[in-house]
Amino acid sequence: MEKRILTCIAVDDEPMALKLIEGYIAKTPFLEMKNSFSNAIAALEYFNQNPVDLLFLDIQMPDLSGMELSKIVKEKTKVIFTTAFDQYALEGFKVNAVDYLLKPFNYAEFLVAAQKAQERISGSKNSGNNTESVAGKEFLFVKSGYKQLKIALDQVLYFEGLKDYVKIWVKGNPSAVLTLMTLKSLEEELPSTRFMRVNRSFIVALPYIEEVERNLITINNNQITVSEQHKEKFQEYIEKHSF
Repeated sequence: MEKRILTCIAVDDEPMALKLIEGYIAKTPFLEMKNSFSNAIAALEYFNQNPVDLLFLDIQMPDLSGMELSKIVKEKTKVIFTTAFDQYALEGFKVNAVDYLLKPFNYAEFLVAAQKAQERISGSKNSGNNTESVAGKEFLFVKSGYKQLKIALDQVLYFEGLKDYVKIWVKGNPSAVLTLMTLKSLEEELPSTRFMRVNRSFIVALPYIEEVERNLITINNNQITVSEQHKEKFQEYIEKHSF
């Protein structure tokens, strides 16, 4: 996957917060700051004439909120929210934000979010085949509570969707990692050579399938149903690997 420089805008009505983001952008090699604004209306006026790849948006701002701005520009650019209020996280994921940074955040957290944006934007530009573009991905960083957890993909048994959350079941761990994310957005980040969506609520790790009986998959002694919608694709995989 060819990665490129991402043009970006920062919007925050707090001068110190805006200055911090500007500094983080300046020292990130694959980000190019085009402008910064203390209110969303001015940012929108600029954006309409000068579209960019990525917006760093505060949410609580007067006149036009960051959430409202993100809905206006969502077809043209990606968004990373920056806010001091964690109650907006769920709404942020509903508008398919790349990430959600809770203030105060450090450069390491900022960089993880920016890299996620680069992966998503570069993948979408790569001949329309995003699953192939991330085939070599070895891990994901996911937000769980106030932490960014590194999840090794070769240790994941399956992902379980629960409305706007995802449970990540990892080999050797009796309990799942819970992260605020939709299964659909996660699916876009996963290599199709290793993972497959088998029903509305589950994405399974193909190497960990222990047994298949009709429409039931067994992984780690747990049975997962293959829905009619995904049955044909799954059966093709099984036949391809049968002797």
